[in-house]
Amino acid sequence: MLPNTGRLAGCTVFITGASRGIGKAIALKAAKDGANIVIAAKTAQPHPKLLGTIYTAAEEIEAVGGKALPCIVDVRDEQQINAAVEKAIKQFGGIDILVNNASAISLTNTLDTPTKRLDLMMNVNTRGTYLASKACIPYLKKSKVAHILNISPPLNLNPIWFKQHCAYTIAKYGMSMYVLGMAEEFKGEIAVNALWPKTGHPLQPDFFLDEYPEAVSKKMESTGAVPEFKEEKPQPQPKPRSGAVEETFRIVKDSLSDDVVKATQAVYLFELSGEDGGTWFLDLKSKGGNVGYGEPSDQADVVMSMTTDDFVKMFSGKLKPTMAFMSGKLKIKGNMALAIKLEKLMNQMNARL
Repeated sequence: MLPNTGRLAGCTVFITGASRGIGKAIALKAAKDGANIVIAAKTAQPHPKLLGTIYTAAEEIEAVGGKALPCIVDVRDEQQINAAVEKAIKQFGGIDILVNNASAISLTNTLDTPTKRLDLMMNVNTRGTYLASKACIPYLKKSKVAHILNISPPLNLNPIWFKQHCAYTIAKYGMSMYVLGMAEEFKGEIAVNALWPKTGHPLQPDFFLDEYPEAVSKKMESTGAVPEFKEEKPQPQPKPRSGAVEETFRIVKDSLSDDVVKATQAVYLFELSGEDGGTWFLDLKSKGGNVGYGEPSDQADVVMSMTTDDFVKMFSGKLKPTMAFMSGKLKIKGNMALAIKLEKLMNQMNARL
């Protein structure tokens, strides 16, 4: 954690999507440094699944010594953005920093991305960032510390980052391209940068960051073209013993407890191809949990498709879930947040398989 230096004391920071997550974390850090925070987010009423509203975020900001202005803002609505900017100017006298954090995500391929979801990502990520920037720039120009910070990734043209979720990638890359364009357009007046945090989750890929940059770089140099995804050459692994999937599920079952079920609350369906494959389930909703061959009694929250060999390797720690997912070996449908929850149980398996 970086120490607070007081350099933001008296500055006004306008943050989109600041009611929760990274946006709120940035808001709290800036508030501790003495900044005024404009919380520009659309959550005014409590969400049934997601914690935080613009008002609870304002309370937290003020609790750490900052000043907060909660504004109901859907970044798809230009009038709401402009109204929030006007309120910020009226209350704080100016805007010094804009953080474009609001974002929509759908990790779906082309055929599985509804037009409504495509429009949401383009309108929030790409268009919303543009509108918020456009509204704040006239006031940023008057600041001595003018800065725009987009929460967006490096522009990595490795096809692996397009093939699984093309629409999302393009929507996020639009935010990154604004950094390049606006940094040059307002050079000497406004600093424009991007920030892209790493997740650290084995089941949540660190999007747009090549795991093996040296291999990618060498291929780019040798071909002069955009590199294809390249994994490290795997060491030969012994073929899973007969009944390896059944044995894996037996160990999983032995590790289940009411605490695991209470902490997870999800039903997982595994569609496995190859020897000893078929459809298997892991029920972490019913009391004590359950595993078995075939369909679960309740509808699955997450469906994972892979080969039996990769399934055994993944649960034994020989195949990273991130690598399996991003290389296409593991396909996930359903609730990604619940898929990530499976990580904890998998870590317990690694020591026993």
